[in-house]
Order: sequence, then structure tokens, then C-alpha cells
Amino acid sequence: CRQALRSAAGPEVDFARAEREHQLYVGVLRGKLGLQVLELPADESLPDCVFVEDAAVVCEETALLTRPGAPSRRKEVEAMKRVLESLNLNIVEMVDENATLDGGDVLFTGREFFVGLSRRTNQRGAEILADTFKDYAVSTVPVHDALHLKSFCSMAGPNLIAIGSSEAAQKALKTMQQMSDHRYDKLTVPDDAAANCIYLNIPSKGHVLLHRAPEEYPESAKVFEKLKDHMLIPIANTELEKVDGALTCCSVLINKSSEL
Repeated sequence: CRQALRSAAGPEVDFARAEREHQLYVGVLRGKLGLQVLELPADESLPDCVFVEDAAVVCEETALLTRPGAPSRRKEVEAMKRVLESLNLNIVEMVDENATLDGGDVLFTGREFFVGLSRRTNQRGAEILADTFKDYAVSTVPVHDALHLKSFCSMAGPNLIAIGSSEAAQKALKTMQQMSDHRYDKLTVPDDAAANCIYLNIPSKGHVLLHRAPEEYPESAKVFEKLKDHMLIPIANTELEKVDGALTCCSVLINKSSEL
């Protein structure tokens, strides 16, 4: 709680509550949605290791192991490598010492990648991602006033980008629209943090969306409630948000039909 990186000083993390919220998150994925969940063991020497999204980008059968922008987080990739190897994915390692990439800066829309150029991700990291996933267009998006690209946006449906209302978020969205040949629908929410949600298309359940709880962001929750075709699941994230954590940060989604 005390050593995790944070972009601004603020209230201390309530560890017991953080643990309960995380268990609920995992419980929804495993119990309510029936997904197979692999949990990495906690590493007490790596206070940010709960944010597994930053350590790998997985698309189809390929996994790119990243080189996190914060040097204190680089060792997190080792545990991620072991578990992804056990799933028989094609592993690509980012070994260029000039490159940095956090998974939180990578937005995959289903048809292309947008990569945020932020305090944690640089141009060389984006180039290696483009070399790794050659079947998809990759566009870079400057990120200002936020830690990651997905600090204020995420996919909320097959063709739907959830986006925050801040100037930084709207500027990034405009860049994405200009860069893409495709026209996406957008869902604008009042709170940037609430724009980070988890969309899943599960054969037995249809469109599923995990979004921030109404008690945290009531106005943004009302916007999500307009998505009548989605199974909506509110998830609280009050504690990890204090150390810049969002809903997508705590999982890497892998589309694999075989038994894990």
C-alpha cells in the first residue's frame, strides 16, 4: 500500500478493503461469468504487481511481453512470462532497452490498435507492438494529463469506445478518429476514471460490461445503464484507484477455447 507508484499524493489504501474489492472482481469473472481465471501469486517485492495488464499484450495466439515504463516494475514481466508460456502462446519479448510499453496504453478495438504515448510508453515501444501484430493497423495517440491511454477510455462494446469528458480524453478521441479508417460509436461518460470498463462477449451470456459502481460515479453509471443490450455488472474499485489502478489493469483477457 505504501510503496505502490502513484501519480499524486492522496489517502492511504485500505488494504483489507482493496483485497475484498479484488476478490469480488475475480469472483465475477470466475463465478458469475464462468471464465477460467489464472491468478498469479503475489510478490511482496513488487507492490504494483496486481496491475497485470501492463506486463503483457495478448492478441489471438500471440503474447507480447512488455517493458514497463517504470523501472521498478520490469521484474513483473517474469511471472507473466511463465504463465503465458504455460498456455502455449507465441511469446514475443521486448528486449530493446530504448523501448518502453505499458499494457494500460494499448487499446485493441477488435480491428486495430491505438497506443498511447505517455509517461510510461514511448514511440519505440509502439513500433515493437506494430512489428509483433502485423495483421492490424497500429496508431499512436499522445496522452496528456493522465497516466495511460486507458485511464480515460476503453472498449464498451464491439464498435463502441467509452470515453471520459475531460479535455485530455476528448483530444485523444479526436486523434483516434482522425487516425482510423473506421468509424466507431462513442459513449461519453462524465468521469474519466469511469470510462475504463471491461467489455466481454461471452457465448452463453452475450454482451457483458463490468463498469464502475454507482456509489463511486453515479452520473457515469447512469450513462452505462442506457446500454440495454448489455449485461451490466457494477464493480467497486475505490482502493486501487488511489494508486492509479483501473478495472482493466487487474486482468489480461485471453481468448482461448481449450482448457487452461
